[in-house]
Amino acid sequence: MSAPNQGSLRSSRIAYFSMEVGVRSDLPTYSGGLGVLSGDTIKAAADLELPFVAVSLVHRDGYFRQTLDAEGRQREEAATWDPGEYLDRVEPRVTVEIEGRSVVVQAWKLAVIGVTGHEVPIFFLDTDIEDNADPDRRITGPLYGGDERIRLLQEAVLGIGGVKLLQGLGLDELETYHLNEGHSALLGLALLEELAESRGHEEISEGLEEVRSRCVFTTHTPVAAGHDVFPIGLVEEVLGERRTALLQAIGAVEEGVVNMTRLALRLSRFCNGVAMRHAQVSGEMFPGYQVHPITNGVHAATWTGAPMRGLFDEYVPAWREDPYLLRHAVDIPLHRIRATHREAKEQLLSEVERRSGRRLAPDRLTLGFARRAAPYKRADLLMRDPERLRAVARASGGLQILYAGKAHPRNEEGKEMIRRVVEVAETLKEDMAFAYLEDYDMELGGLLTAGVDVWLNNPTKPLEASGTSGMKAALNGVPCLSVLDGWWIEGHVEGVTGWSIGTGWDQPSDTDQEVHSLLDQLEGTVLPLYYDDPDGWARVMRSSIVLNGSYFHARRMMHEYQARAYRRG
Repeated sequence: MSAPNQGSLRSSRIAYFSMEVGVRSDLPTYSGGLGVLSGDTIKAAADLELPFVAVSLVHRDGYFRQTLDAEGRQREEAATWDPGEYLDRVEPRVTVEIEGRSVVVQAWKLAVIGVTGHEVPIFFLDTDIEDNADPDRRITGPLYGGDERIRLLQEAVLGIGGVKLLQGLGLDELETYHLNEGHSALLGLALLEELAESRGHEEISEGLEEVRSRCVFTTHTPVAAGHDVFPIGLVEEVLGERRTALLQAIGAVEEGVVNMTRLALRLSRFCNGVAMRHAQVSGEMFPGYQVHPITNGVHAATWTGAPMRGLFDEYVPAWREDPYLLRHAVDIPLHRIRATHREAKEQLLSEVERRSGRRLAPDRLTLGFARRAAPYKRADLLMRDPERLRAVARASGGLQILYAGKAHPRNEEGKEMIRRVVEVAETLKEDMAFAYLEDYDMELGGLLTAGVDVWLNNPTKPLEASGTSGMKAALNGVPCLSVLDGWWIEGHVEGVTGWSIGTGWDQPSDTDQEVHSLLDQLEGTVLPLYYDDPDGWARVMRSSIVLNGSYFHARRMMHEYQARAYRRG
């Protein structure tokens, strides 16, 4: 057990709450993009020496380990881990009243060290201790597992328990609480509850404004079904009559339910979406609230592959401290770009062979698609017209495709999509090399975004909130071939940073048209450029770094949060 450095900790002014945080592959405290984005946010805060502290849940059961059989059927295995092997347990313990009983919460600390040596602590909350009954010990076990009761219990531990922990650590004067998604909305209720107890419910409107002055909220989900909604009966059972009455007093109960996104909006002074288009869509979903755009960014030093890091160190020495300087990558000779990417590609293909037994050719154009296997991300779009795809592969100098991504254990449609991809690819194996890599995680994601030649992304518009995998690819000189949605609307310059699929961003998706557009782009533009004009291809790679790598990074994102969200008044 260790005690936090109270001197530096008490200087913290910003508390960042997120249900999942992805910092390293060996810590299974994340499921996908939201968690990895949280980790990149914390790393950028450390680089910028912000007075920052983060709170999440420990998720002892992890997400899950994925295996696929020969037909592409997904199987899930437990990803159980022991936080004591990786994290430091800290005092104090706190209690949270849930379902009429006291649940004891302990915390584990991970220190994230920035480029200057500045430390940002992450506190992972944990209920798996002997003081609790067996059901309560399991609250912080699964990540996005269990039923809606478990989800609400977890959100109560995160929001209410997180506030109590920070207070127990002496952080009574935090200026800003940053709610990353609606999962952490109950932290605002915890703050309001304290004010109500000290001042009385007759001054609830004044207390609400004080809480709002301390909270900012980031929403990531442009799909109504992705927002947590709990029936009022369940809310009262879990949170109790007093808290439920408080929710009703502030108008957070609508049509018999509590929508956690609406609660977060009601309790925050500032709300942002994670791309310009996403902010617009979210504003339409939640009329009456202004949703500002702060486009996501990725942590440059984390997501630039080792070969390209060495090249940047040579030509842009201070890029780790200031990724904006990557605009000077325009001076890197094209032959160095090509040679460095070739090294990253060979590293990737070596790992592909180790994992799958399949040997891919380093000279063939390699497409990469690695996303959470959610239906709207349409992993199977490229496979919708297999005979045309076969003809495209035959007519070019060769085509090979790498896939990765997990379907949620209860998402049968996502599992079926993986199976279809594998099934169709098997029918094309004589003309197109292919591998679906199991158990997608941060480590594999880094190899893929650094080593493929083109990053493919084809969500159903406008359901891509932001997407960050293409930003990681851009840092490595890998251009995108993508539907115009999320961040790509802002990063796309046709033929310069990559290529678009389908019609403009303001038009709804037409699947048939986008299948044809995708194959047309491959056949008429991408493959000929790759095989017939090596310098032209390297210019697109370099432009991806100069224009997109130098901008879509977490340091720029955090500067925007500082200027627009964290600054009060």
